[in-house]
Amino acid sequence: MPHGRPAKRRRITPPIDDSKPSETVKSSDLFARAADWDLEQEYEQRRRGKKSKESNRLPIKTAEGHVQRVKEEATKSEDDSDSFLGSGSEDEGGDESAETPPTEAESVVQIPLKQQIVAAKEEIARNAGLLNEDPEEHAGSFKKLAQIGGPGSPVAVQKLSLAAQAAVYKDVIPGYRIRSYKDEDLGSKVSREVRQTRQYEQALVTGYQVYVKRLSSLAKVRKGDQDALTLRSVAISCVCTLLLSVPHFNFRTELLNVLVRELASREATPDFRRCVETLEKFFEGDDDGAPSLEAVGLLTKMMKAKDYRIREEVLNTFFHLRLLDELLGPTLSRSERREDISKLHGKKVKKERFEHRSKKERKLAKERKAVEKDMREADAIVNYEEREKLQSETLKLVFITYFRILKARIPELMGAVLEGLARYAHLINQDFFGDILEALKDIINQADAVSKGELDEEDEDTADTSQEVDGETIRNRTRESLLATQTAFTLLSGQEVSKAASGLHLDLSFFTAHTYRSLYPLSLDADIELGPKSLRLPDPHAAKASEKPSMRVNVSTPILLLTRVLTSILLTPSQPPPTVAAASFFKRLLTVSLQLPEKSALAVLTLLAKIADKHGRKIEALWYSDERKGDGIFRGESESIEGSNVLATGSGTWETELLKKHFCPKVREQMTAIHKIVAGLHR
Repeated sequence: MPHGRPAKRRRITPPIDDSKPSETVKSSDLFARAADWDLEQEYEQRRRGKKSKESNRLPIKTAEGHVQRVKEEATKSEDDSDSFLGSGSEDEGGDESAETPPTEAESVVQIPLKQQIVAAKEEIARNAGLLNEDPEEHAGSFKKLAQIGGPGSPVAVQKLSLAAQAAVYKDVIPGYRIRSYKDEDLGSKVSREVRQTRQYEQALVTGYQVYVKRLSSLAKVRKGDQDALTLRSVAISCVCTLLLSVPHFNFRTELLNVLVRELASREATPDFRRCVETLEKFFEGDDDGAPSLEAVGLLTKMMKAKDYRIREEVLNTFFHLRLLDELLGPTLSRSERREDISKLHGKKVKKERFEHRSKKERKLAKERKAVEKDMREADAIVNYEEREKLQSETLKLVFITYFRILKARIPELMGAVLEGLARYAHLINQDFFGDILEALKDIINQADAVSKGELDEEDEDTADTSQEVDGETIRNRTRESLLATQTAFTLLSGQEVSKAASGLHLDLSFFTAHTYRSLYPLSLDADIELGPKSLRLPDPHAAKASEKPSMRVNVSTPILLLTRVLTSILLTPSQPPPTVAAASFFKRLLTVSLQLPEKSALAVLTLLAKIADKHGRKIEALWYSDERKGDGIFRGESESIEGSNVLATGSGTWETELLKKHFCPKVREQMTAIHKIVAGLHR
């Protein structure tokens, strides 16, 4: 019995005799002809089906950005039953699979994203290298760089293209603006070098304009998928880079519009913070004055359009402006400015080697040197005056914004506005002092009315003690009163302004009385050592939450504001306080020190030591009864300075004995030092 499976009825090789296809081939004849077989050749020449057929044509890129291979026209395949090693009989449907048309997914070949990114990097590097090597010879590379990351490209490729263009333009942009050339300028008869330079500048400006427009359009997207938002962040980052690197070049207004549009948002996103930091550095690095004026103009228009409902960080960017006080000073005369400018331009050079010259040559050299010196000084003075004019216009826009916010009573911006007025008080025209002081008085009166509950029903909606914005309480009437008082005294802190105060008929007794009246309530305030943002925890998602900001605005604590105001009232050399005012403040501050925390009590006692050292003769009556000249009874609860009758009987300094037994050693030492100062004066 033979072993193994029976042989299948399958044609292994073509028949021996083609004329007799139905004749059965014997196994002995079959193996006898094995040497004539050409199996590899038959297999190689066998036609494949449609599925395994490869296209020899190059792939193309569709309008949607997909890369696909072109389908070739299908030709009728031969019968696979006649091919070598064909299976099945002639009647089987083996050809049906070969005639089945391929699907769309089989015809479209997607290039992997990683491969596209690598190809884009290579193309970007090649074009950037050409521009770095010789920009004028390869001006067309600007357009090629923009085409690499077109709208239909993958998001990663688009981000690479945007960042690469920002780096390229940052390097190749010259240090001057380029005017737009007309057709007749480009076609005029000029030298070959001039024509080449003009063509290159035209290509640079055109490519840069297209790039800036695309950045602006991408930055306008605020809602969409994650890819669109990612492209938006990259575009804003590129705008910030270009604005800091090439602020002098064309299309600066378009870049500033992108920043201002982002600063109009009420959400403190990473892009918002990046724009704020960019604008601050932009103001600090501006030496000309024109870029800052343009940026401030756009900011003020945006604030006015939004009714000043903006974040405080946007308004605080004004503190980084390089205004008039940064220059040589407004008090210098023209001759003094000439001397300073000549000193700045004068450079120390090595002593030249002696060269024999005739008398006429020495005279001509001297005259030429004098003319060059005058030209340098004239150019410097013109630049100074032009810069001064630009910065004056900038300062005018800043003050207009401050005054409008002060009039509108925007609660979340009052602190920043009052602090800004206090910082720029020496630059304000004296003609506006009266109006500013009246506005500050209105703030204090409204705060007093709120604390006493004396407001009318019409004012209740606009005079809330607090207001919620973004989940935070932002209105603090007590703090606004302190800031308004500090601003009022800072306005008249300068020596020249103090001399002109009598001519302007400016009276600050209202602010002095308010400060005296608010001492008791402030001593009972539990947050006297906390700033307006001290109770807010830092954002845990912030990248640099632990670092301190470069300039802190509107963060002063109430006790710090109070000590500044008291210093202005009691320790101003040009306006010494009367005896009654000095004694009344000294007595009340001693009483207040008993209620204050340790650090605040120490700050107040340090101020009292300075008052005792400077006005010791005015306050020694509080220690020694023989120096008192008043009649009646001391009224410590009085809200007015004169009504307290501090120099009357019973106004002793019993608080000093309690402060000498304070739990803090430094407080005890400070109180002992004050007592020694007064005792030394009495001797």
